[in-house]
Amino acid sequence: MDLMMTFNKISVVGLGYIGLPTAAVFASRGIEVIGVDVNQKAVDTINRGEIHIVEPDLDIVVKSVVSMGKLRATTKPEAAEAFLIAVPTPFKGEDHEPDLSYIEKAAKAIAPVLAKGNLVILESTSPVGATEQMAAWLAEARPDLSFPQQAGDSADIKVAHCPER
Repeated sequence: MDLMMTFNKISVVGLGYIGLPTAAVFASRGIEVIGVDVNQKAVDTINRGEIHIVEPDLDIVVKSVVSMGKLRATTKPEAAEAFLIAVPTPFKGEDHEPDLSYIEKAAKAIAPVLAKGNLVILESTSPVGATEQMAAWLAEARPDLSFPQQAGDSADIKVAHCPER
C-alpha cells in the first residue's frame, strides 16, 4: 500500500474550532479546500473571507485563502479526494453516552459524492468504535463501493481516525 498520498482537493466537514483552522491551513498550502457546514450563516461569513469563531490570526489566513480561491464554503458536500469529518461528538443524557449523530449525519451527507480512491478521516475525539461505525454508515449508503471492514487494504475507500487531542 502506498503510504504517501497527495491530494489536490480536500473537503472538511464541520467548520468550527477544529474544522475551520484545519481547512485554512490546507488551503494556505495551495490545496483546494471545500468547507462544508450545516450553518448557512457560517458558510456565508467564510465565503466573505471572515470568520465566525474566535481564533487568533485565523481571520488573516481565511481572508487570504478565500481571496486566492483556495477555500470556499458550502452547505452541500461536493466531490473531493479526501474528506475530513470534524464535527462535534458531545455526550448525552445522565449516562454521558457519546452522541454520534453528528458523525452519522456527516457520513450520510458525503456518501453520495464518494468515489473509488477517496480517503475519509474522522477528525474528532470520539469513543472506541466510532470510526468503524462511521465506515459502516458509509458502506450502508454506498453498497457499490468497498470499505476497509469488508476489503481491508484493497478497499475502494480508505478510512482513518485522527483525534484532535
